[in-house]
Amino acid sequence: MRYVSTRGTTPRRRFSEVLLEGLAPDGGLYVPETLPRVDLPALRGKGYAELACAVLQPFMDDVPELPALIGRAYRAQVFGSDEITPLATLEPGLHLLRLSNGPTLAFKDLAMQLLGELFESALARSGTSLNILGATSGDTGSAAEHAMRGKHGIRVFMLSPHGRMSAFQRAQMYCLQDANIHNLAVKGTFDDCQDLVKAVNADAEFKAHHRIGAVNSINWARVAAQVVYYFKGYFAAT
Repeated sequence: MRYVSTRGTTPRRRFSEVLLEGLAPDGGLYVPETLPRVDLPALRGKGYAELACAVLQPFMDDVPELPALIGRAYRAQVFGSDEITPLATLEPGLHLLRLSNGPTLAFKDLAMQLLGELFESALARSGTSLNILGATSGDTGSAAEHAMRGKHGIRVFMLSPHGRMSAFQRAQMYCLQDANIHNLAVKGTFDDCQDLVKAVNADAEFKAHHRIGAVNSINWARVAAQVVYYFKGYFAAT
């Protein structure tokens, strides 16, 4: 699978390159050059990790250990049950897909837990390191930090609006003592935090020199990982 920038001036990339770059050098978003067709009947009945492998492998075909990484990310020890995203039936024809069973009780755990494994694996293969710069109003930051804490070759710098998150979210983030996690409180709003991240990503030379990556939804891997639970919910409800 190759990826292209939505602005059209960046050379085609493989998944592992897109994973580590986040935003394309021309300021565009990386998207798949083509979209594979899915054989829905063949996917029905698979467990979450097996389903994730089937859905994501076409997009991540340069990650040789993908099944093992997915297996480590989606475990009962992390999400409370082998179902990962259990479905509750509220009444006939009305269902609730539970996405809040991860370490930080946010749906973003479902992407971040896999991103942590993917980042560490890609960096080990390339022998490099990555400085992740992100912005959060609460959920993204805590989910990213809990997924990246202690990961080799990764440092996280998370911007959050000072005094504008819940006490629970602040505790989830600020209590972490891992050497690779750095919380930066910004006097302003979430938009101010996001503007700072965008400004850094807009400076392609600075970003490349300091090996700056992303966990916000500008990173295709984050979007791809969240696709899986739509398949899971569909199969569980039908």
